[in-house]
Amino acid sequence: MSLCSSFNVFASYTPKPKTIFKNSIFVSQFQVKSSPLASTFQIHGSSTNLKFSRARLKPISSLVDSGVSETPTSSSFRNKSPKDVNVLVVGSTGYIGRFVVKELIKRGFNVIAVAREKSGIRGKNDKEETLKQLQGANVCFSDVTDLDVLEKTIENLGFGVDVVVSCLASRNGGIKDSWKIDYEATKNSLLAGKKFGAKHFVLLSAICVQKPLLEFQRAKLKFEAELMDLAESKDSSFTYSIVRPTAFFKSLGGQVEIVKDGKPYVMFGDGKLCACKPISEQDLASFISDCVLEENKINQVLPIGGPGKALTPLEQGEILFKILGREPKFLKVPIEIMDFVIGVLDSIAKIFPSVGEAAEFGKIGRYYAAESMLILDPETGEYSEEKTPSYGKDTLEDFFEKVIREGMAGQELGEQFF
Repeated sequence: MSLCSSFNVFASYTPKPKTIFKNSIFVSQFQVKSSPLASTFQIHGSSTNLKFSRARLKPISSLVDSGVSETPTSSSFRNKSPKDVNVLVVGSTGYIGRFVVKELIKRGFNVIAVAREKSGIRGKNDKEETLKQLQGANVCFSDVTDLDVLEKTIENLGFGVDVVVSCLASRNGGIKDSWKIDYEATKNSLLAGKKFGAKHFVLLSAICVQKPLLEFQRAKLKFEAELMDLAESKDSSFTYSIVRPTAFFKSLGGQVEIVKDGKPYVMFGDGKLCACKPISEQDLASFISDCVLEENKINQVLPIGGPGKALTPLEQGEILFKILGREPKFLKVPIEIMDFVIGVLDSIAKIFPSVGEAAEFGKIGRYYAAESMLILDPETGEYSEEKTPSYGKDTLEDFFEKVIREGMAGQELGEQFF
């Protein structure tokens, strides 16, 4: 699940619109100049020959009869130019995933973006819309929740994978969805990628897993532990980078329109219960892309925040009012109200288990209202602004100004499952 506030609970050519679909696999038909280096792929069940430029889709490992690629040496892809590195991105149509795909393409990687046939919030985007969003990537439609289907999709590509980047996140942080996406689907991506040659896995996690009180945090931690065990105990040629970002800008933008309309800024307690160093989607995408090749990020858990000081909800509100040129007006809500509601829902859930999901959503809101998105110092048990790394250049103030001008369209949280 992507972080949310308690209130919002490659490529010198351009893909052409002509496409071919086969089962779960999608292949873009590109128009390339004839060349002795051009290779022709035959799509099963079709007489259409698709020509690809090897400079773009250069197979970095050959597939054997079993469908498993020959295993390259652990660092072989890191010695190559980005144009020769195949990066499989799952969660490619999610909030952060879209920016990661664009950044990887910008850096010249061969990007294979996995997406659902109906992606986005409540499946509102069809294939054509997804292709527009992921322009420049090799898009394939599949199902990360089904390992067999995902493996078949990758096998049908006809070339191996070097790196897997997972931006998968549960739709809403609910109990069932968390284990289905944050653990099972993410693990499927690891297994499928590794089967076809991947030697590095970049995982988008969350800084809040350091204090796991919620189900999605436990699901993420379970996968993190298995990923680390694989690289450190079972296969020394395999590596990982676990990225744990702080709050996203958009998770803090839910009250901009409300305040703009003259209403007060709502916060819990005195507005100083928690703090964060928010990071923009573009800066986070850049950091995640750094993890593909940079050796100093190998086998590391990497907490990361945006530039500047940590901001409390009170300070966030003050920034917003300053931009609007208005006197600050706050509505302080006792956090005990949330405790009461959660207690009632937990009691009801003992009789009606289905209410357990609602109770979990309440706990998520409570967590973000009181827990800082900063490094938790294990020695003191306190959150530390100083120990939380900063990255990038985008500021929350810049984000607020943009939202005031353009609104929050396209900034919806939730439904982050690729």
